[in-house]
Amino acid sequence: MLSLEQLLTFALASVLLTLIPGPTVLFVVGRSLSLGRRAGLWSVVGNTLGLLPVVVAVALGVGALVAESVVVFTVVKVVGAVYLVHLGVQAFRQRGTEAHLEAPTARSTLRIVRDGFVVGVTNPKSVVFLAAVLPQFVDHSAGGISGQLFGLGLVFMTVALVSDSTYAYAAGTARAWFSSSPRRLSRMQGTGGLMMIGLGGSLALTGQK
Repeated sequence: MLSLEQLLTFALASVLLTLIPGPTVLFVVGRSLSLGRRAGLWSVVGNTLGLLPVVVAVALGVGALVAESVVVFTVVKVVGAVYLVHLGVQAFRQRGTEAHLEAPTARSTLRIVRDGFVVGVTNPKSVVFLAAVLPQFVDHSAGGISGQLFGLGLVFMTVALVSDSTYAYAAGTARAWFSSSPRRLSRMQGTGGLMMIGLGGSLALTGQK
């Protein structure tokens, strides 16, 4: 069982780590710039939910196997990279159009959450990161290692949700200002699409180590 000291220490470490912009931040910022603030926030929700299977895998010891397996790691990496590039190309091609996702229907919201989930669960850096960091905060003398790992993972997910939402909100607010000019809006949407394409290419080139 997790102690209060463990939770506070790990929560502080998670805050410090999430403040450093990484692939997830680039993804949600790109979505916010191309689709709007609300879509960016829903992307954060989906991306955070995508961390849940990763946390469960780490708690069960599967995460370490994925991180160490060249084949599995490569498959996860390629799927995630291709999906990101697909979303980026889609956003870039639709630039210059006023995104209807600012007031999304239930179906479009579900699609946004789904996209975020796929990106989150196929981010190889999340698998490697959580598999490497979570065990360092486990108290082996307390027992229940899997439960501790899962609890720590939920703490990280909560911190990530708040941190990424802040980035998404800020980017979406900037986009709302640019929307007053069709040309500026088009450029902003194109920038968001290019960010996701670049992120996909970056993940594709990520080495296992």
